[in-house]
Amino acid sequence: MKPAYRVALVAFPGIRAFDVSVITEVWGTDRTDRGAPAFDLRRVATDSASVPMRGGLALAPDRTLTWLSRADLILVPGLDDHVTPAPAPVLDALRRAHARGTTLAALCGGAFTLAQAGLLDGRRAITHWGLIDLLRTHHPRVNVVPDALFIEDDNIWTAAGTAAGIDLCLHLVRRSHGAEAAATIARSMVTAPFRTGTQAQFIEHPTPRADRDADTLAAVRDHALRHLHEPLTVAALAARAGMSPRSFARHFTAETGVTPLRWLLDQRIAAAQKLLERTDLPMPEVARRAGFGSEVTMRQHFASRLATSPRAYRTAFSTRSATGSGAGGSNPIAR
Repeated sequence: MKPAYRVALVAFPGIRAFDVSVITEVWGTDRTDRGAPAFDLRRVATDSASVPMRGGLALAPDRTLTWLSRADLILVPGLDDHVTPAPAPVLDALRRAHARGTTLAALCGGAFTLAQAGLLDGRRAITHWGLIDLLRTHHPRVNVVPDALFIEDDNIWTAAGTAAGIDLCLHLVRRSHGAEAAATIARSMVTAPFRTGTQAQFIEHPTPRADRDADTLAAVRDHALRHLHEPLTVAALAARAGMSPRSFARHFTAETGVTPLRWLLDQRIAAAQKLLERTDLPMPEVARRAGFGSEVTMRQHFASRLATSPRAYRTAFSTRSATGSGAGGSNPIAR
């Protein structure tokens, strides 16, 4: 039996209860009866004393910092006060963990903790849009990215505010256990299973006058998802929406936070991941159904976006057990 994936939640006074809840919901809820992987989430602190949080809440640690040496993933919640120094033992432990090659991830203002440890010096990082200037002021050696949901640099992940923490946690599940595992957890949480980290933090809300355009764009996206295996161009999608390509691209980006081409690529990669996990279809057929046209093109995008190959991805994350090829029908993924 495969051992549980070990996850550490680093706790010290001042961490945000919301981020603790997100981490606990994603990594601390047993969903193995639904096919999700087994996780071993531990609340790690300097000692066994209760950790106070805002609102009269408290967190009971179940491990000390020494447990971080066993963790596969270390998560740092955001903070209520972003300029108060974190405990020195915590900063030292995070430095040692990074030196060991352990994956570190900070939610929202947790980037300030990593920055205090010097782990973000010279590296790209993101935080809540309202804290970007504060992070730049207090930690000028950090390369603060102004507009993203989450990013990675040297095995250190940072995320923007609130809901982006959910996105990052699900992405980390997807990265370590595959798209199907992340989708299972997302369904349980009734949240979107996949938002790309490069999506903008700000998404313009359509005005009442633009509601019809928003409905039209939703219909176009639904059409695209049902026809990913076909050649889809921005011009063709714009024509379906009754807009010029330029107007369509502007409205699409305002509503989704990404360009139409970027959105299409994200959906095709996600479709290919599901096919690789769920079926034993040959690579050229996976590429065709996901809309890449050729195995070479699919392989190039997997290398660029996922730092792996389709074959390696299938080997790592296949969930099929003599389920057949999934052939039949034009829809690449049963939705």
